[in-house]
Amino acid sequence: MSAPQEPAHTASDSTLPPATNQHSRRSGLSAYERSGEGRPPWILTRTELKLLGIAGVGFFLDAYDLFIINPVATMLQFRLYGGHALPAGLQGFVKAGANIGSVIGQFTFGFAADYYGRKAVYGKELMVIIFATIFCISDPTDDLSPSGALIWLGVWRIVLGIGVGGDYPMSASVSTDRARLRKRGTMLAYIFSAQGWGSLVGSLATIIVLACYKDVMDTKGEVSKVDGVWRIIIGLSLIPAFGTLYQRLTLPEAKRFEAAKSDTVDEEKFKELEETGDDRLNDKQGVKGAAVGVIHTTRSASSGEDLENGHDARERERSLAAEKKDHWLEFFRYFGQWRHTRILVGTSLCWFLLDIAFYGINLNQNVVLQQIGFDGSSGSDWERLFKIGIGNLIITALGFVPGYYATVFTIEILGRKWIQIQGFLLAALFLGIMAGMFHTLSTAAFIVCFAFLQFFFNFGANTTTYCYPAEVFPTRFRASAHGISAASGKAGAIISALAFNSLAEDIGTPAVLWIFFGCCIAGAFATLLLPEVRGRDPDVVYAEELRTGRSHV
Repeated sequence: MSAPQEPAHTASDSTLPPATNQHSRRSGLSAYERSGEGRPPWILTRTELKLLGIAGVGFFLDAYDLFIINPVATMLQFRLYGGHALPAGLQGFVKAGANIGSVIGQFTFGFAADYYGRKAVYGKELMVIIFATIFCISDPTDDLSPSGALIWLGVWRIVLGIGVGGDYPMSASVSTDRARLRKRGTMLAYIFSAQGWGSLVGSLATIIVLACYKDVMDTKGEVSKVDGVWRIIIGLSLIPAFGTLYQRLTLPEAKRFEAAKSDTVDEEKFKELEETGDDRLNDKQGVKGAAVGVIHTTRSASSGEDLENGHDARERERSLAAEKKDHWLEFFRYFGQWRHTRILVGTSLCWFLLDIAFYGINLNQNVVLQQIGFDGSSGSDWERLFKIGIGNLIITALGFVPGYYATVFTIEILGRKWIQIQGFLLAALFLGIMAGMFHTLSTAAFIVCFAFLQFFFNFGANTTTYCYPAEVFPTRFRASAHGISAASGKAGAIISALAFNSLAEDIGTPAVLWIFFGCCIAGAFATLLLPEVRGRDPDVVYAEELRTGRSHV
């Protein structure tokens, strides 16, 4: 059999036959959808709100755990080094640790979700986060040298990052598998917006816990008690993690994923799913049912009571092995075509360039705090820490959270491509102003520029780079492609975390900001590699490609 010929259309939905294109865009056909017809996409149903709670907690923890390291690192200065700066190398290692782990987690969980299924994997990344968080707050600072205590924290933050990174492809896939085309981008933007709330709550938690320790640290002068402050702040993240663990472990497989993994990929199945919906969010058998099934199977196999069943089991195992082998063949065949590889290169490159600038700024907020007068350079040790906490809260509240919701409310109107390009360009504009006038901007002007920079990061590429891989690739390869794209982004974050301080010392902070400016301009051009995905069903596109290709065999 000869290789399939190129289909008559590209991956863009605009090239689909009129009937297919029309059907893939229509979402008001079922009673479920009609119940929300006429309402804006950002008004969610009860089922969608529940899905948002299950998936959104991962990004709440992502921001909380990744950005809380800024105040924690400052507290460790007072606990381990008498208020002096942490060694540059160890500080970079601690700050980059979670991002290093994220790269591993994004690759691993992304491929596992497509290979084993979402149900088999979802929840495991949250278990890794819980496990690593417990070990982070168990850092034996009294028994280790200052360097040893930082190394302990850095190593366990790498493990923490594996879980945080794994949540990217898992939550994106689980949500997209269940979302209607009309609301798909809105749902993803809502889930990602939990990152803003994680940063805000982290800043509030820092201030509140420090306020509780004011008497013992400031009045009594026991600054070493800051050791308890940072442990409490990190440990608070265990509450939402434990709160949603059961829901994730018992989430059933989505109908769309089951249809995508069937022997024949038929666009009619996906069109029907778009009409009927998928609101299953609970596995009635749950974990207990799964455990009973495993015990029953084990007992039957060990007793050998039914040889025929044993034969059927072996046949199923061989069939499963063949299916897994076919999965990789299809994966490489799909991305062996340039039209698909180009899109993967686009999603990965945009995320990489974005995270160099985004994490370069947000993992090194001490530079910004210094410019706005909240770097804690004066006062008692407690007052310095509290002032830094206030500064972090100001930065988060001004532009971080509002930007996410600007995307939520407009993503289905403006489209992903427009939002991403304008976000890159406007972030570049404000980076250029800050770089060119770094030493002459007044405090008020600097705060305004930085707030707009944060706003357009989030009303822009920081949100859409997360949405794009989940929406542009078919369900069969979605988690893997999302994991690759996200890992590319975190590679950029690692570069920023490790290189920012040394580069700032060598060439100056304004020059580093110009580098970030260049990354944003390059990101805007890289976005041109991507199609607009609003209203586009990648499963229907993929099924049509397969059908058209086979018709030419």
